[in-house]
Amino acid sequence: MILINEFLKNSKYSLDNIDIVYVNRGPGSFAGIRNSLSTVKALFLTKKIDYYCFSFEDFKESKNTKYADVPQLCKKYNIKKNLINPIYLS
Repeated sequence: MILINEFLKNSKYSLDNIDIVYVNRGPGSFAGIRNSLSTVKALFLTKKIDYYCFSFEDFKESKNTKYADVPQLCKKYNIKKNLINPIYLS
């Protein structure tokens, strides 16, 4: 949150200016993704900022996908708040 607040301050924005957050859920380290999702879920609970978790694998039918395309692609592919589904090995 310190880095997020610093970024917002330098950009002259605040959390009150944000309605939706898009989180790339991987690939990446599990701990890093888990921390990101925890932060986003806390923003959702405290500030009512909606969030969507995606992976570029969700958009594999679309070619040359860029981050700027993510909001439209989430709508197109009906991406929801799909969080990490852990796989339990026994």
